[in-house]
Amino acid sequence: MIAETIKKRAKILSGKEVAEAIKGKVAEEVRNLPFRPCLAAVRVGEDAASKVYVSNKVRTSEELGLISEHRHLPAETTQEELLNLVQELNRRDDVDGILVQLPLPKQINEKEILETINPEKDVDGFHPVNVGRLASGQNALVPCTPAGVIEILRYYDIEIAEKHAVIVGRSNIVGKPMAMLLLRENATVTICHSRTKNLAEITSQADILVAAIGRAGFIGGEHIKQGAVVIDVGINNFSDKDLAREFFDESEIEKRLKTIEKRGFTLVGDVNPKEAMEKAGAFTPVPGGVGLLTVAMLMKNTVEAAKMRRLKEN
Repeated sequence: MIAETIKKRAKILSGKEVAEAIKGKVAEEVRNLPFRPCLAAVRVGEDAASKVYVSNKVRTSEELGLISEHRHLPAETTQEELLNLVQELNRRDDVDGILVQLPLPKQINEKEILETINPEKDVDGFHPVNVGRLASGQNALVPCTPAGVIEILRYYDIEIAEKHAVIVGRSNIVGKPMAMLLLRENATVTICHSRTKNLAEITSQADILVAAIGRAGFIGGEHIKQGAVVIDVGINNFSDKDLAREFFDESEIEKRLKTIEKRGFTLVGDVNPKEAMEKAGAFTPVPGGVGLLTVAMLMKNTVEAAKMRRLKEN
């Protein structure tokens, strides 16, 4: 009975709701600008997931009133050819944001490509210049996923200042920039990772727990402080029907099993959702949580990049 009461207290933080609010603001801002921001998306090869991601980004750009330019190159594209394209986009004054969809074919050095993008047009926020600006507290284009986490917390009026935030994961794309953004909001931040000893002892002290370790359902009830805000950044394909019963409660399990039968997998984050719902005060689901913010934040970054570059003289 106690567990059931706690379960009802865990509030679902809807990524869709937050993403729609952000996209609405972006569309309004675009209408009020004296120009239309342009996002150039570059895809190399035929990776199926990359094709879907880029299509979503291009479609959303057009829906919000931005100009989108999709440059699709063959899988045998050379390093020099891709560098030449990035440099061309850097030179074009009408292009405000450049994203090169990862992964790239093995013959291409991803690091060199990403560092060639003009930091002022780096809407993914991966360039070392933007990383340094973020770390030193300057205005910067910030990686979309951790920026989206901050937007979720703000949207639901979740206090960040003076709270203890624990991040599980230290990637350059999520973990490290997430720590910088939470520090900027005056949280006390701890970063954990795969080599951290006594992980549950540390994470169970968190008021805000961000899971970004890339292991399906790894964060369980023992890792979560009673009433904590749990942000699940992970997105993992999951196909184990027996283990699914440990991850999903009665309201979810049948739907998830049908999805596994139909597609061969379902999506689960880095947090065991069943156990999180019994301990957390608020929780982002997978799917339907942080993942939906990534494209919305990319649109926001593109508009910010356009304003900073084109209106900097005003």
